Amino acid sequence: MKPTTRVAVIGGGVVGCSVLYHLTKLGWSDVMLLERSELTSGSTWHAAGGFHTLNGDTNMAALQGYTIRLYKELEEITGMSCGLHHVGGVTLADNRDRFDMLLAERAKHRFMGLETAIVGPEEIAKIAPITNLDGIIGALYDPLDGHLDPSGTTHAYAKAARMGGATIETHCMVKETNQRPDGSWDVVTDKGTVHAEHVVNAGGLWAREVAAMAGVYAPLHPMEHQYIVTDDIPEIYERDQEHPHVMDPAGESYLRQEGRGLCIGFYEQPCKPWAVDGTPWSFGHELLPDDFEKISESIEFAYKRFPVLERAGVKSVIHGPFTFAPDGNPLVGPVPGLRNYWSACGVMAGFSQGGGVGLMLAQWMIEGEPERDVTAMDVARFGDWIGPGYTRPKVIENYQKRFSVSYPNEELPAARPNRTTPMYDIFSGMGAVWGQQYGLEVVNYFARENEPRYETPSFRRSNAFDATAREVMTVREAVGINELQNFGKYRVTGPAARAWLDRIMAGRLPQPGRLSLSPMLSPRGRLIGDFTISCLDEASFQLTASYGAQAYHMRWFLKHQEDGVTIENISDNLNGFQISGPKARTLLADCTRADVADMRFMDVRRMTVGMTDCLVQRVSYTGDLGYEIYCDPMAQRQLWDRLFAAGQAHGIEPFGMRAMMSLRLDKFFGSWMAEYSPDYTPGETGLDRFISFKKDIDFIGWSAADAERATGPARRLAAFLVAAEDADVNGYEPIWLDGEVRGFCTSGGYSHFAGQSVALGFLPTDRIADGLEVEIEILGAMRKARLVTTPLFDPDGVRMRG
Repeated sequence: MKPTTRVAVIGGGVVGCSVLYHLTKLGWSDVMLLERSELTSGSTWHAAGGFHTLNGDTNMAALQGYTIRLYKELEEITGMSCGLHHVGGVTLADNRDRFDMLLAERAKHRFMGLETAIVGPEEIAKIAPITNLDGIIGALYDPLDGHLDPSGTTHAYAKAARMGGATIETHCMVKETNQRPDGSWDVVTDKGTVHAEHVVNAGGLWAREVAAMAGVYAPLHPMEHQYIVTDDIPEIYERDQEHPHVMDPAGESYLRQEGRGLCIGFYEQPCKPWAVDGTPWSFGHELLPDDFEKISESIEFAYKRFPVLERAGVKSVIHGPFTFAPDGNPLVGPVPGLRNYWSACGVMAGFSQGGGVGLMLAQWMIEGEPERDVTAMDVARFGDWIGPGYTRPKVIENYQKRFSVSYPNEELPAARPNRTTPMYDIFSGMGAVWGQQYGLEVVNYFARENEPRYETPSFRRSNAFDATAREVMTVREAVGINELQNFGKYRVTGPAARAWLDRIMAGRLPQPGRLSLSPMLSPRGRLIGDFTISCLDEASFQLTASYGAQAYHMRWFLKHQEDGVTIENISDNLNGFQISGPKARTLLADCTRADVADMRFMDVRRMTVGMTDCLVQRVSYTGDLGYEIYCDPMAQRQLWDRLFAAGQAHGIEPFGMRAMMSLRLDKFFGSWMAEYSPDYTPGETGLDRFISFKKDIDFIGWSAADAERATGPARRLAAFLVAAEDADVNGYEPIWLDGEVRGFCTSGGYSHFAGQSVALGFLPTDRIADGLEVEIEILGAMRKARLVTTPLFDPDGVRMRG
């Protein structure tokens, strides 16, 4: 066995082999895979082998499309067969909500170039004739759906990797991973120690155990999963062509042809987690005992949907474990807190996603960043607060909802409440309806006595519509108060703090007592952060950004940290409130002896509010006159008491995130991971106005941003007023212009202040003009929309800045 390698990939399933192959494809040949048994041991060998492109995240769907197209390339490279069966497939809808979800997915596919189609019962009967169509409204047809040979495909990846120079060591069990001071790793195996520059955890069922060797926790859990292969069925083997896949969400099942019979698998509600206390190292090519009891209801439903099953005998039962993350997406990328340690775990749909995972990770390792936004599968989307007690119930919930309708406003209940602030009981007593972000409870809206205490999940306007409208008008007409817990907050200090931030941030740094807004860019000029920078003094800065991006941003900061700079994540060590609305200044003045009248827009000051020492910033995401008031969480309730009591004379009311998202639309303000994400550039989104190209420092992303400035972006973000009915834009709806799809929406909603449906989205730069008429496809209906350039509230910024 080689004693050194550039990359040691731990795990020989389909994902590990894909990573190995893609590293060689991109030019790294000195790479090694270590597998404790044979290739495909664990989950890969007993997988059903299905693949499809349907995914709620557009980037994940695109990577699944890449994976599917890759298989023919592998066959050509290696001369091996992947056992491909491109038979197409339908996903059924038996109620309006399921059909709305399929309509929304089809709309996304239009601008992605995926050739899916909505089909009615008559067409379904032709595509999948064994289906009982009672109660079926329609379906989504995907011609790329199919299945393959799991073992053959994995070995094709492996052969292609070997052809590129990779080494594969089977029957080589990893015992330890120990990091050296220079960031490289000693991987200790039962065949000897390998010194590797990088380590990739592709451990599959053993990913938790492999991660623990490096001292980190991987939020994963295996679940028992069962599928059945039938005896021969005449309606199947007498067909002229192979029967397509059928996904039946109502029955929690997927079905495809297997030889002369059928294969059907279930995501049953009475599901069972496996290996709760750790995966045995001795497990490998075994199956679990048959358990028909837990799928009995699913089988009964399947007999009604596919009557041929009731007459078919069972040839075999495959019951084995698969590993899931809490949200069902993979865990991919550099592990926060470790140098040169990478994750490629939790890829439960390995034959739909494995190729894309391998490509993105290889690009990340070799080129410094992947070509597209992979936030949905970035291992950094979970913070260091997560543990097994949270992971297990969320994995169970995700398994149970694998085929459920996924609503844009849905709040899932498992493992909640988990993390709360000192205001949780007070707000609950005031009728708070809670959501969550990054494990933290966040108020969506406050329900009064006659308003719903539960928001009904929907693709259309929800039953929280009226409560949200009331909160919006409180902000616009009086003063609203909202907690500041869901901001990521960082303290950057030290003699080199300003110089370091000047290199990390693309924008101009403020002087002491002021704040500024700045994008943070990747080397390719992509947006990786949207920050408020507050200068407390020449050697002390506070940064605020998206709460859910904490681990992502800290990983980036620490990667680039220099001597003379200290970076601290203080997101949960600093809390407080924002007050916003025309009476906000008067309210603040009532609560402090400091001079508030001369506090300018974008000023930052320390002051005592009530009895509490606070940091006060004059800025607001609502687009109104507003202040952010930060304090020690231990003093937060006292601060609340003072502000809320003084606010009674001014009509104060609390407001939640539903109102916040409506208020920001009045000013066409973008939102992180909607308008601003690593898929987009500052020029496209308008954030280039915050870039300081005159800085005498080569900040990260300068070359790419300057090149975009010289040529201009091909597309730009624009705002639209939409003639919507009962459903507003959520994101990724196609924008039609001159009879074809020319753009897509990033987000939208209803402006309760203006009484208008609003959408934000991209169009070609040369077509953007005030008053341009377009159509936006919302749930299958074409809605007229008009491009607008004047904000709906305070267009000159008089109230916000005055």
